[in-house]
Amino acid sequence: MTKDEAVSRVCELRNLLDEANKQYYDQAQPVISDRQYDTYMQELMGLEDAYGLHDPASPSRRVGESISEAFTTVEHPRAMLSLANTYNEQELREFDRRVKDLLGSRPFTYFVELKFDGMALRLRYENGVLQLAATRGNGRQGDDITQNVRTLRDIPLKLSTDNWPEIVEVRGEAYMEREAFARFNAQRQENGEAAFANPRNATAGSLKLLDSSLTARRPIRFFCYDLILDQETDSTHLQRMQMLEQWGLRVCSHRWTCQTIEDVLKIIQSLEHTRKDLPYDTDGVVVKVNEDRYREELGYTAKAPKWAIAYKFEAEQATTTIRDITLQVGRLGTITPVAELEPVLLAGTTVKRASLHNQDEITRKDIRIGDRVIIEKAGEIIPQVVQVASPDDPGRSQPYVIPLQCPACQSELVQSPGEVALRCVNPECPPQVRIRIEHFASRDAMDIDGMGEAVIDQLVGANLIHNYADLYKLTVEDLLPLDRMAQKSARNLIHAIQQSKNKPFDRLLFGLGIRFVGSTVARDLADAYSTIDALMQASEDQIADVHGIGVKIAASVRDFMDRPENQRIIEQLRDYGLKLHHEKQEVHSNSLEGCTFVITGTLPSLSRKEAAELIQAHAGSVTGSVSKNTTYVLAGESAGSKLDKAQKLGIKVVSEEDLKSMIS
Repeated sequence: MTKDEAVSRVCELRNLLDEANKQYYDQAQPVISDRQYDTYMQELMGLEDAYGLHDPASPSRRVGESISEAFTTVEHPRAMLSLANTYNEQELREFDRRVKDLLGSRPFTYFVELKFDGMALRLRYENGVLQLAATRGNGRQGDDITQNVRTLRDIPLKLSTDNWPEIVEVRGEAYMEREAFARFNAQRQENGEAAFANPRNATAGSLKLLDSSLTARRPIRFFCYDLILDQETDSTHLQRMQMLEQWGLRVCSHRWTCQTIEDVLKIIQSLEHTRKDLPYDTDGVVVKVNEDRYREELGYTAKAPKWAIAYKFEAEQATTTIRDITLQVGRLGTITPVAELEPVLLAGTTVKRASLHNQDEITRKDIRIGDRVIIEKAGEIIPQVVQVASPDDPGRSQPYVIPLQCPACQSELVQSPGEVALRCVNPECPPQVRIRIEHFASRDAMDIDGMGEAVIDQLVGANLIHNYADLYKLTVEDLLPLDRMAQKSARNLIHAIQQSKNKPFDRLLFGLGIRFVGSTVARDLADAYSTIDALMQASEDQIADVHGIGVKIAASVRDFMDRPENQRIIEQLRDYGLKLHHEKQEVHSNSLEGCTFVITGTLPSLSRKEAAELIQAHAGSVTGSVSKNTTYVLAGESAGSKLDKAQKLGIKVVSEEDLKSMIS
């Protein structure tokens, strides 16, 4: 290769890797595999060394993502570097040889731990109290995301015991467990939001949200993997991890101390078979020289320490053919395209279907019926199409576009502004009916005992019910022909249905299945609008002004109430005698009249629900979020971001004891 050819290839590789970094870190949408990324990076570094083409701005000299303007930028006192990667035994043995060459005959051991596929964080504790949480960023600077990290249950706000130094610097990885990620993604698709490609992207996106209350709802976990000490010590990495555990920080129990590289390879071989049994993703192991005193001597490159290396597992993939693309209809009408595959064995199971998420994902990957595609399991659970195997094949079918009619009821599909998903808004669309009724009858809604999935399937299948209002016209005689339905069980179920008429207005609102309206939002709406008629007549702006609601929820409520089919069902519920008005709690005094409270943290003797009922019993009101209209924040132990926001806004913070004094 000539110098000019090397310059051209280096420019090409830098552009390719810059784009890959942008998609991976900033957009949470990886466009190439980790293995391909590392291959390009090794080629770039080799060319830069061979032809003297080093540049401080090159991807080979930089770490991680860009800095976000939405957060305060913080300097890392010690750079948060990346790790050199290897995918085979030979390269791992080469790492061992380099370490031995530098240390000579001095004895050392290896510390081996799982490598988590998440987002690296830096925590800083001062006098045992969490003061800062930051992203890795570019390695030298990161984003201050302290408010979001305070909501993570795995990260203590205060260290336990009292033997910690004045300043404690911790490095760790935030991640999502596979099953929690699957549930979270399913809920996003139900809400018409784009699904995340993998748990790592979901974690990164959640931690960079501008509203910490939303971060708090995401199922994010955390493991520590390093403790940074100000000076060299004679301790080992294992001892550092044990210190973190003593202070109440979470450290992975899957860790090993090895005498030789042969021991390390045995562990890797074992993990290749057992890692699928773990509840979270691990894309490899990290091998570190265990003795701290050798770290500085072994040194660092611009991007990574020389005393550690990551051995990465190959993601198991398979190639198969897309026979067809079908459409699934969710509870709230969300349309999800699914690739119907030629059955193929992958990660121990036969895969026949893979979610394609939405039209944007299909278009981005240019997926078509009849394509040969490469698939893998995201998080070892969810099959996904990685890419088309032969995108330049001249015999491919036409680009796939989701039809604009519901596959089940032929109603026209709609796409709300700012959303990627198409939805069927017909409440009597057959696939939606069963799931909507199941939600309506659930414990947090109308709590109809005995109204399980099997019973609902039979009722819908027999055309006895077409929506949840039809439950209230059922008779014992209607139920008796159903499987496993005797006279007594039929009477009990009818009794449970009739008893549900006494459920309060907010439970009914939640049961209606309005998008984005959970049980808390339903209570807020019931407090603000005492009748269903008042809510149906309220404008979108008026609904958005209710504490804890906002524009997105208000638009969804207004859309639900404006649809004639929903208005008809509400009138049916009225005719059957359900409570479409809010019965105010009995007021014992007016001592808190005009006062709006937000409750946060763990109170000494009251649950949050009990505290809210106590406030309401004395004419006060309770909302879920802090704003300039909040009168008091009732704070208990481990109060989080709501307390911080209250202090910034100058809102008075009271304790449980203060509240009881105010009432008395």
